[in-house]
Amino acid sequence: MNFHISNPLSKGWYADPEARFYEGKYIIYVTHSLPYCEQLNHSCFVSEDLTNWELKENIIDTSAFPWIKGAVWAPTIIEKNSKYYYIFATNDVPNLSEKGGLEIAVSDSPTGPFKGYLGRPLINENINGAQPIDAHLFKDDDGTVYLLYGGWKHCNIAVMNEDMTGFVPFENGEIFKEITPPDYVEGPCMFKRGDKYYFFWSAGGWTEGTYHVNYTTADKPWGPFKQANEILATGDSTIANGPGHNGYFYLPDEDQYLMVYHRHKNGETDGNARYLCIDRMDLDSDGTILPVKMTDEWDFKAE
Repeated sequence: MNFHISNPLSKGWYADPEARFYEGKYIIYVTHSLPYCEQLNHSCFVSEDLTNWELKENIIDTSAFPWIKGAVWAPTIIEKNSKYYYIFATNDVPNLSEKGGLEIAVSDSPTGPFKGYLGRPLINENINGAQPIDAHLFKDDDGTVYLLYGGWKHCNIAVMNEDMTGFVPFENGEIFKEITPPDYVEGPCMFKRGDKYYFFWSAGGWTEGTYHVNYTTADKPWGPFKQANEILATGDSTIANGPGHNGYFYLPDEDQYLMVYHRHKNGETDGNARYLCIDRMDLDSDGTILPVKMTDEWDFKAE
């Protein structure tokens, strides 16, 4: 597979990407990076070749969520039993509204429209200190679907039940297990390689150059995660700053990972001015993730 990446992928302000490959298409789900009261829906970028991207707007049918006032943030999605379940945050709970938090919607298509599923939020309160934002759905090899989420420097994990309406307790009876790693702020993400679980998160301030991505590994999806390894940061970059809140693509034929993330352009002062980007994420022979280098453009050619 050969492709060309031009960063950023769009001139628009988009953030908090979740990247998936569904039905032969690469799809990136994003937050509209605008003032909170203007964040009322989500869009996604769709490509068949990782070079040419089409924007699909307003992919959530918000009629089932009349309580939404803004802060429609950070989507995640998983396919289960031929349905696509879509979780996203609303209303910056508990700041803008008492109702909101993590919502769940469903569709027969990976690009929506996603329709309301429960008639209420999935999670409507802070649990273990974790604000109900920045959800990430991870499906393990046995089909178990985990929900990772959390802001305000706390992260939880829970096991989704079979019909995706709620949660299954862990063996010790816990519903929400706190798994906060060192230096955690927000933006959890996970994949599995071999027998290891790779856990990513963002730290620093989302409006500034301190924002960055850490990762660590563990033998279980709930850790323990005891180390923070910085792999995407401003560093000495002359083209961008404050990269973070990542998703990823995996190209199995090439055994290649791609980091999908947002970043700020140098010289811009509006914290909402965040841009969607893709760069290589390479692993060393021992499975260690090497530092990700930010680029303006790059080519991938299969060997």
